[in-house]
Amino acid sequence: MSADASEPESGPGSEPGSEPDQLCSEHGEPLSWFCLFERRPVCAACARLGSRCHGHRIRRAEEHAEELRNKIVDQCERLQLQSAGITKYVAEVLQGKNQKAVSTASATRELVIQRMSLVRNLCETEEQRLLEQVLREEERAHQSILTQQTHWTEALKKLDTLRTSLVGMLTHLDDLQLIQKEHEIVERAEEAEGVLDPQESDKLSFNEKCAWSPLLTQLWATSVLGSLSDRRTLTFSAKKSKACSDDPERFDHWPNALAATTFQAGLHAWIVNVQHSCAYKVGVASAQLPRKGSGSDCRLGHNAFSWVLSRYAQEFRFSHNGQHEPLALLRCPAQLGVLLDLQAGELVFCEPASGSVLHIHRTSFPRPLLPVFAVADQLISIVHQWPQ
Repeated sequence: MSADASEPESGPGSEPGSEPDQLCSEHGEPLSWFCLFERRPVCAACARLGSRCHGHRIRRAEEHAEELRNKIVDQCERLQLQSAGITKYVAEVLQGKNQKAVSTASATRELVIQRMSLVRNLCETEEQRLLEQVLREEERAHQSILTQQTHWTEALKKLDTLRTSLVGMLTHLDDLQLIQKEHEIVERAEEAEGVLDPQESDKLSFNEKCAWSPLLTQLWATSVLGSLSDRRTLTFSAKKSKACSDDPERFDHWPNALAATTFQAGLHAWIVNVQHSCAYKVGVASAQLPRKGSGSDCRLGHNAFSWVLSRYAQEFRFSHNGQHEPLALLRCPAQLGVLLDLQAGELVFCEPASGSVLHIHRTSFPRPLLPVFAVADQLISIVHQWPQ
C-alpha cells in the first residue's frame, strides 16, 4: 500500500462508508477503498503484500467520493453562474441590440427620406436603392439577433440538462455508484466547458454605412448650398488689437474667430470664400473651446473641442484633437461649403462650384457648436448660413 493510504485502525472489517452487501469477491471484505491505478473499488486485503493492488496508490472510497462531490458542487456553481450570464445576455444585451438596431434603422431610414426629398427629381432610383439596403441591413441584423437568441436558448437548455444530471448523481448515488460514474461526470464537465460565453459581435449591430451614398451626399450638399449669399469678411492682421485681447470672448493669441450663433440641433450650412487666402481654417468648435493662451487647447484642430479643414500653401488637411488627415485635392477651391447635420452626426466639407465632397467626418458632436474660422493670410469671406 502506498503512502496515500493506511490500514484502518479498527481492522479490515470496520471501514466506514462501506455497505455490508458491498464485499470484495476475492477476500469477502467491504469495498471501502479505491485503487487509483486500476480505477476500481477494492477492500483493505487487496492492498496487502502479495495481493493484486499491492504497491498501487489507494485511498478511502469515502474520501474519493467526497472529492468528486466537491467537484460536482464546484461544477454546478460554475454552470449556474454561466447560465445566469447567458440569461442576462439574452434578456438584456440581445434585446437591447434588437431595439437599437430597429431604432437606428428607423433613424437612418428617416435621414435617407429627408435628404432625398431635396433632390427627389434627380435621384428617385437612388432613394429606392438606399431604402432597400437599409431594409436588408435591418433584416440581416434582426436575423443575426434571432439566430443568437436561438443558439443561446439551446445552450441554456443544454447547461440545464447537464446541471440536472450532475445534481441527480450527487443526490441519488452512493459512494460506489458515484465512483463508477466518474468517467460520465468528467464527460459532462467537458461538455459544459464546450459551451462558450457570449461574445460581442458587429454582426449584431445595424450597420449605418449601408445608407452612405456619395451621390446622395453630393446632391444633398449642392441643394442646401445653392442659394446662399455673402455676409461678412475676416481679414488677417499681423498686429494684435488691445481691445480684442481684453475681450473674454475673443482669442488673445491665435487668429481665430467664433460665430455668434450656436447650434443645438438640426441641419446648418454656410459657404466661405477662400480664394484670396493661402492659410486658413474652417469648421466647427464647441462652446467649451478656450479663448486665451498660446497652447494647443486654443489652437483649432489640436484639441477635442474643434473640427476644421485647413490650408497651408498647397497642403490641405482635416484636423481634430491633434490628429491630422491629409486631403489630396486636385486644385485649390475658391469656396468651401460646410454642412453640419447634428441629427446624423455629420460634418461635410465640399466645393459648391462642382458639388465635389472634399471630406466627411462622422461622430456624435457635443452641443452647442459654433462655426469657427481662422485666417493667417489675406482674407476670407463668410457666406450667410442656412437655414435663414
